[in-house]
This record gives sequence, C-alpha cells and structure tokens, in this order.
Amino acid sequence: MATAGEPRPRPWTARVRTALDALEHLVGGIGTSVLALLVLVGVAAVALLCLIGAGLPLARPMLRVAHAVADRERIRLTAIKPDVISPGPGPERLGAALRDRTVQRELLWIAVHGLAGFLLGFVGLTIVLNTARDGLFPLYWYLLPDEEASASLGWPVHSFAAALPVSLLGVAWAFLSVALLPAMARLQALPGRRLLPAGSDADVTLRIAHLTATRAAALDAHSAELRRIERALHDGTQNRLVAVNVLVGAARRAAARGSADVDEILGRAQDATEAALGELRAVVRSILPPVLADRSLADALTALAADCPVPCTIDADLPGRYAVSVEASVYFVVAEALTNVAKHSGARSVEVVLRRRDDVLHLRITDDGRGGAAETGGSGLGGMRRRIEALDGTFALASPAGGPTMLTVSLPCGL
Repeated sequence: MATAGEPRPRPWTARVRTALDALEHLVGGIGTSVLALLVLVGVAAVALLCLIGAGLPLARPMLRVAHAVADRERIRLTAIKPDVISPGPGPERLGAALRDRTVQRELLWIAVHGLAGFLLGFVGLTIVLNTARDGLFPLYWYLLPDEEASASLGWPVHSFAAALPVSLLGVAWAFLSVALLPAMARLQALPGRRLLPAGSDADVTLRIAHLTATRAAALDAHSAELRRIERALHDGTQNRLVAVNVLVGAARRAAARGSADVDEILGRAQDATEAALGELRAVVRSILPPVLADRSLADALTALAADCPVPCTIDADLPGRYAVSVEASVYFVVAEALTNVAKHSGARSVEVVLRRRDDVLHLRITDDGRGGAAETGGSGLGGMRRRIEALDGTFALASPAGGPTMLTVSLPCGL
C-alpha cells in the first residue's frame, strides 16, 4: 500500500482515458503535420525557383503561409495547455524575415513536424486501428476473401479456430496503445513547444500587449471583488443590523408596556448581532486574511491544511517575509485549490510545496484525485489565473482525466 506522500497507482480506466486524449492530440497533430508537409514542399519549390530568380516574388507569401500553419499548431498546443503565445508576423522585408530568429524557428518546425509529427501520428493511429481490426477479427473474418483473411501481422486465417488467437493480438495492441500513445502525443508536441513560443527577441509590443491584458484582467477582478464585498455587506450584514434595530425598538416598546417579552426580544437581538459580526469577520478575512499579519505565510498555509477535510501536507521552505500582495495571492490560491480538492476531486491526499528560487516564489499543489479540472464551470481557477498574472506571475494547470491534478504557480517576490 502506498505510504503518505507517494502517488497511488492510476487505475486502468484513468489510463484508458489518458490514451484516448492522447489519440485525439495525435490526430490533431496529423492535421497540422499534413499542412506542414505541404508548406515544406512549397518552400522547397520556391527555394529552387529562387536559384533562377523566378521564386523571389513568391518567397515572402510562402513565409506568411508558414507562419499561418505555425499559428495553427500554437492554437492546438494552447488548447491542451500550457499556452504557446504567437510572436506575431515576421518582418515584411524578405532579407530581414530570413534573418529573423522566429521565422527560422518556424521553418525548422515545418521540417521537423511535417516529417516526424506525421510519422508519430500515423504510427499511433495504426496501432489503434490494429486494435480494432484484430480485436473484432473473429466476428467478420469469414466475410473477407480468402486472400485478404489475415491478421494485422500477416498470418492467414482460414477457420474460426485460427481467428480466435487474432483477438488476443488485438488485446496486445490495446495494451500497447495505452502504454505508448501518451508518450507519442507528448513527443509529437515537443518540437512545437520548443520552437514556436515567442523568444526573448520577440517584439516588445507582444510583451506590452500581454501586460495590458493582465492589467485589464486585474482591474476586472478588482471590480468583481468590490461587487462581491458590496453584495455581502448589503445582503448579509446590513440585513442583520436592520433586524437588530427592529428588535431593539420592539424591546423598548415592550419595556414601556411592562411586557414580559423584553428578555426574549433582547436575546433575539443579541443573536442577530453575533450573526452580523460573524458575517462581517468573514468579509474582512476575504479581503486580507488577518492570519498573515500575525503569522508567517507557512504558518497560515498550515492552518489552511488543518481545516481541509482531505489530508494535506505543507512543505514550505521560505526564508523571511514577502510583499503583502504576494503572500495574499499565494494564500488565496491555496485556499481556493484546497476547497476545489475537497468539493470535486475525490482525492485521498493533497500536497502543497512552496519554494523560493532566486527572486521567484514557486508553488505546486498536487492531489491524487480523479482529475479533469478546467478553468470553466465556476471552479475559481480563472480567478486564480487573473490574480497571479496581474502580478506578472505564471499559472499552469495539468489535470488529465483520471488524475493526478497538478497546479503550478510562479510569482516574482522581489529581493
């Protein structure tokens, strides 16, 4: 049995779901690899025409086509996370474009993905088709002509007794699919993740656009937070205080009449006052947790873990204190993540690891639940991303069906 802190073995159902996801990615990769092959042939043809001077007018349009195909791969990779940001179109002048590092990386990706990506996708699809072909072979072998009645590995079949072992070969193909398809999908995506992201030499306007977007998201998040606080005070605390005021007025009138109900009314007023104070404290804690002012971030996270219904381990090695905005963001991310784990994951354990390397604070939250977490559907993950990116941090979520789920955050924390 796995000990605490060790990931439990993934069930076969989870492995099958992961293999099906990988098959989907491989098929999508075949699509972009076919486009890359077509562009590769076009680039080669234009290069040959350039030797006699006829291809120069076609060179820049061909580079734009290559960029469009590379952007399709960026969109595909972004859909399965993490994001691959496009650096935008290259220089307009042909000479400058050919010297541009981004254009060079895109052309290299065209060649690698067009050949290796297509080969990996073809092999993966062949394994899956062989699984279905051999696994179901005993059901349809007699419908085939004698010269075509054979297993995928080539041996001929002329009777039902000879067809039965072919189904065992289908089972072997199925095990091979589950074992190999996820690795093949990652390998197919590797050239795009290495060559297509915006490099350090990307246009500064890309960085400005990203910062503008994150600042806008931060302002939206701030406005949403103010609306949440206003609703909490208006719908909760204010109503409680109005009830207290009404009850105190009723108590005064009862006292003037000499009624015996004064004590009961005052008791109800006291209960309403305590409820109002409780709601007010909850609103204050949601703005900035007081525990961060009294204790360190590691101690505050330990308190969160103690309240989590899922066994939680905190591994925080943090020298000193950090900016209030950084500590509050980490605290809220961990609090929201632990809430999601308790409500949705079905996990048996969760681990929170916090480290500082250089001037960056790294947070990793891992649970052994069922996976499938997404930034849609009211999970709060979108709010986490906006809060982190507003501080120039990075946010990444890996949650394949069947688990495990890993959330990683990096935040600049200064000196």
